[in-house]
Parts: sequence; structure tokens; C-alpha cells
Amino acid sequence: MVVTHADIQQVGALVRKHHAHFDRLLAEISRVIVGQENLLRKMLVGLLSDGHILLEGVPGLAKTTAVATLARAIHATFHRIQFTPDLLPADIVGTLIFQPRDGSFSVKKGPVFANIVLADEVNRAPAKVQSALLEAMQERQVTIGEETHYLDDPFLVLATQNPIEQEGTYPLPEAQVDRFMLKLLVEYPSATEERQILDRMAPQRGTARIEPVLTLDEVKAARAVMDEIYLDDKGKDYIVSLVHATRRPTEFGLPIGPWIEYGASPRATIYLARGARAMAFLAGRGYVTPQDVKDIAPDVLRHRVIISYEAEAEEKTSDMVVRHVLDHVPVP
Repeated sequence: MVVTHADIQQVGALVRKHHAHFDRLLAEISRVIVGQENLLRKMLVGLLSDGHILLEGVPGLAKTTAVATLARAIHATFHRIQFTPDLLPADIVGTLIFQPRDGSFSVKKGPVFANIVLADEVNRAPAKVQSALLEAMQERQVTIGEETHYLDDPFLVLATQNPIEQEGTYPLPEAQVDRFMLKLLVEYPSATEERQILDRMAPQRGTARIEPVLTLDEVKAARAVMDEIYLDDKGKDYIVSLVHATRRPTEFGLPIGPWIEYGASPRATIYLARGARAMAFLAGRGYVTPQDVKDIAPDVLRHRVIISYEAEAEEKTSDMVVRHVLDHVPVP
């Protein structure tokens, strides 16, 4: 199928129409969250792309508040799950309850049945609980007893984890972290932003009241429009080159082979394309540019590139590897 300039313009007009809803959503969330522009925009990328998000940052950086505020600003169901070492899989997905009157069992659905699920401190729960959540994320369904129950649509999991406390935590295995579309690193606010936080949290002012500004139908409509955003063959080849450069860097003339144990999975290719379209949507464009790919690539790749022991000994990180790839793979 040949895509013409008129087709791209038509898609661009549709994008701008639906893009306004997300501008309102971002403005509403910003009434509570000071700064963290990258975090907020990438959360909207996950919402648009139907991809789950892992947030990593030290305590007190408003990770939980950001997710809860996003949920309140959408006409959607929201559940928060506080992960603890004594949590059981049934506490996540649900269980069967015995009814003594007639000897039957009834289904009690767990908190995973919601449009937006906050998995708070996901690395504090044992592996079997993490697996129950991650399986639900992948399959979009759970089995309780002998019945299969489909999860809500849209269904978005935003999980938080603390990178500095290791005692009492169960790190997510690499194969399971791959289920998350994006891994976002939440940074400290600037001095100016921290002063705004201090003023905003003054006792007499209280917390801003968030009003829902986006419906689930509008989210679904925006996703349908986003899927129509034009990504040309050169852009697709660029995405494939970036992913393959993490697997076979020597073929691209990159001297980082010893740093990489495993390269990015095929999921990375799919999510790079989705994420780039979402970035174009948020910019109000009907077409993807190479910069859209570069902007989303660190968040898609950082948890999919597994560095070697040699790299760790040299204090290299997966972010350094990804940055090296982005700096040296030719841009179309």
C-alpha cells in the first residue's frame, strides 16, 4: 500500500484532534505532580501503547502519587496493591470462597481486575506472587478454580520498585522484567522544583483535587488513531538496527561486545515502534521521526540489555550500552 502525503496529513488532523484530550490529562496531573515531565509523558506513552511500566527510584520521588493521580484523572477503575513478603498469589488474582449454605464455591476477584493497577514495591513480594502478576500482564486473563476470567480493557500495570534497599526484596528475573514495555528511572527534582513542592505542600493549601478529564472510550479511540501514524521503511529499518546492535555489536563496528551478556528481545522491536508512534502522537504529528525512536529507546531497552560481569566490574551500566548504540548506529 502506497501512503501519500495527503494520507499523512489526514492522519495528522486526527492525531491533533485526539491529542488535545491528552494535553488536558497532562495538565490535570501536573496540578499535583511538580516537574517529572519525562515520567508523566512516558506514562502517557504506556497508556497509549497498551504497555505496562516499571518505575524505579529512591523513596519519596512521587512514584506512587504520580500513578494514583493518573488513575484519578481518567474515568477508570483503579486498584493499588502493596506488595509485602507475606502476600499470596490469591491476594492478587482472586480465589474461590466456599458457601456453606449450599456447599458451592463463588469467585472473589482480586485487585488485578481494574483498568489501572498500581503494584507498589513489586520487588518486596516472593517470586510466586510476582509471577502471578506478570502472567496476568502477559495473558490479560487469569484462571480461578476451573474458570478463566478476562481482565478489564484497557488494562495497565504500573509497578514501582526501590533500587537501594536490598534486604527483604526479591529482584524481578530478567525474563519477567521483559514483560514491561518501559522501565523509567525517576530522578530527583531540581532545586526550583523542590521549592515549588515545598510551597504546594503548605498545610493551609492542601492537596489539589483531581477531576477525571479522559474516558476509556477516548483512550481506545486515541489508540486506534495512533496505530495509523505513519512509520516509513527507513524508520522500521532503524529500529531493527538498534535492536540488532545490542545483540551483535561488532557487525555495527561497536567495541562493546564484551559488555553485553544478552541483547534485547524481539519485544523491544515491537515496543520501539509502538513507543515511537506514541511519542509522535503526543507531539501532534501523523508521522514518526528518528528522534521519536531515540527518545523512547532508553526506556524500552535499558531492562532488556543484560550486561556482562566484565561490564559490572568496569562499572558499566545498561544505560551506557544503550547510549553507545544510539550514538553510533547511523540515523536514516
